[in-house]
Amino acid sequence: MEPLSLSAFDALIWAGTAFSLLGLLGLGYCIIRVSRAKRAQLDDEAMRKELKKVVPLNLGALFISVIGLMMVIFGIFLR
Repeated sequence: MEPLSLSAFDALIWAGTAFSLLGLLGLGYCIIRVSRAKRAQLDDEAMRKELKKVVPLNLGALFISVIGLMMVIFGIFLR
């Protein structure tokens, strides 16, 4: 039996997968946070404040997810 060897590109694929999953978890967190704010039936001003807090988190999670997907595609392409 051959020992399992992990090339740099395989590591890039797995790291990209981890980044993508982290980004998806962040997006899920944003969805849950907005859903809770909506269920709390906040007034217009309070809802705007909550959404202003969530938007940067949402964009950051989306960015991390996209970077992870790019890493996966790059690793597969160069493999």
